[in-house]
Amino acid sequence: MPFTIGPYPFRNCLALAPMAGVTDRPFRQLCRQLGAGMTVSEMISSHPDLRESRKTRLRMDHAGEPGPIIVQIAGGIPEMMAEAAVYNVSQGAQIIDINMGCPAKKVCRVDAGSALLRDPGLVQSILRAVVAAVEVPVTLKIRTGWSRHQRNALEIARIAEDCGIAALTIHGRTREDRYLGEAEYETIRRVKQSLDIPVIANGDIDSVKKAKMVMDFTAADAIMVGRIAQQRPWIFSQIERYLSTGIEPVEPSDELKQRWLYGHIKNLHAFYGEYQGVRIARKHINWQLGQCENYDIVKPALMQAQTAAQQLQTIEAYFGNSILENYDRAS
Repeated sequence: MPFTIGPYPFRNCLALAPMAGVTDRPFRQLCRQLGAGMTVSEMISSHPDLRESRKTRLRMDHAGEPGPIIVQIAGGIPEMMAEAAVYNVSQGAQIIDINMGCPAKKVCRVDAGSALLRDPGLVQSILRAVVAAVEVPVTLKIRTGWSRHQRNALEIARIAEDCGIAALTIHGRTREDRYLGEAEYETIRRVKQSLDIPVIANGDIDSVKKAKMVMDFTAADAIMVGRIAQQRPWIFSQIERYLSTGIEPVEPSDELKQRWLYGHIKNLHAFYGEYQGVRIARKHINWQLGQCENYDIVKPALMQAQTAAQQLQTIEAYFGNSILENYDRAS
C-alpha cells in the first residue's frame, strides 16, 4: 500500500525504527535490502560541539543509501534544534525527524527525548522553530506520554499537526514504561482518528500477524519495526508479503541467512575499520545467531576474534559448508 511523507513516496509502509548503537549505515542498508521501505539515522545530538566527533560523523554517513535520507535529531533548545536541522539538510538530509520518544536517562536528564512530553509549550516552540528553519518535511517521534498517569499523546499530536509536522510516529508506551510490559495501541488509534497527517505505529511489532493486527486496529498509515529486526532483519519482506497476500511467508533458507549475515559483517568491517568493526560485529552476530543450534560452541571464538579474517573464518566454520566460501566470488 502506498505511503508518502511530503513529496517522498516509499516502496511500502514498513519502517525501521532508529535505535542508537544499532541502526548505523550498514544495518540500514541490510534492512532496506530485506524489505524495509523507510530507515532513519541513529539519533544525532543537536549540540554543535559534537558534530565533528567520530561517532557523529559516522551517524551522518549515508553514502550509497537510497533516498529519501532521514536524519533524526535530539535536543531541548528550540534555536539549537533549528540550527541542527539546517546543518543536517546542508549535509544531505531530505527529511528531518525530531526525537521526543527516547526514554534513556542520559537523554531525559538534559530535557530531551521523551522528557519533552512534560512541557507541551516547549514542544510547540521546538516544532515551530524546526519547521520554519528548513524547507524539507519535518517528522516527529513520541511516546504516549511521560508516565502512565500523564498520557498526553493526543495533545502533543494536535500541536504537531498545527505546527506543520509532516508525519507522526508513536511508540505505544510511556517514558515510565521504557520497554517493559506490552505496548498499548488504543492511544495510537485515537491519535490517528484525530489527525490528517500520516501516523506511524511503533511498539512490539515482532511477527507478520502482529503487524497486520496493529495496522488494522490503529488504522495507522505505516508501522515501525524495532528490536525484532536485530534478530530477524528479513522480517520486513515477510510482513510486506503477508500484508499484500494474507499468506504466511516461508522462513528464509539457511543459505540466505548465512549470506546476509556474512555480507553485513563485511560491511561493518569496511564502514568502521577492522578494529572497531570486529567489535561492533559481535553484537550483530549474537543477535542473529543467538538462538541457533550449537551457537554456544562457537560463540567464544567469535567473541574473541581480533581480526576481520578470524571473525569471518569462524562464521564459515560454524556454518560448516561451502556456501560462504563462494560469497566473495559471487558478490
